[in-house]
Amino acid sequence: MIKEIIHTDKAPAAVGPYSQAVATAADKMVFLSGQIGFIPATGELVTSSFEDQVKQAFQNMAAVIDATGGNLNNIVKLTLYLTDLNNFSVVNDIMASVIPQPFPARSTVGVASLPKGASFEVEAIIAL
Repeated sequence: MIKEIIHTDKAPAAVGPYSQAVATAADKMVFLSGQIGFIPATGELVTSSFEDQVKQAFQNMAAVIDATGGNLNNIVKLTLYLTDLNNFSVVNDIMASVIPQPFPARSTVGVASLPKGASFEVEAIIAL
């Protein structure tokens, strides 16, 4: 799978670890459901800190991607959901440490609530 990163100076630059757009000629597209910070072994939500919850959600997403036969390099689009957009920079920092460059396209959405009291959810589209 080859990712072509699209960038134009005629649109605003990315304000975080993401690309304006990503093009791919993939054999298979996989649409992952959203992942929150559940601990797989217990089914309990990580409550120690917001940062730990975000890290667990990304770990859960990575596990699902691994189950497809892909890896984090196969992500072409992420959607992030936060119950508090004041945590935007925290999520950017964690994402930049987890997701390899070149970064996928991304949207971030502020929401009133998430399932099971989560503060963060991530969903992905991958190209294999």
